[in-house]
Amino acid sequence: MKKFVLLHYGFEKPTPEIMAAWGKWFEATKPHTVDMGGFGNGREISKGGTKDLPLGPDSITGFTIVNAATLDDAEKIAQGNPFISSIRVYEVRSG
Repeated sequence: MKKFVLLHYGFEKPTPEIMAAWGKWFEATKPHTVDMGGFGNGREISKGGTKDLPLGPDSITGFTIVNAATLDDAEKIAQGNPFISSIRVYEVRSG
């Protein structure tokens, strides 16, 4: 089994409907979930300097790490998510 990280993009003020949909998705993916968490405001540091990253449609707002056999299987897990903007799925490589 491999690990994949699902990066959740997009923020909007949560409604009861959105919260219920997320709750259903988290419950459905529980057998595959290794870890999960959310993000608040952040900062980007680059050669050009530092800039604040407030929550918005382009923000990474959370992550879920899942066990899956393949990238295709991880994508199937992600597809049921009630995402705001999008989800990106990456295989986690161990050192």
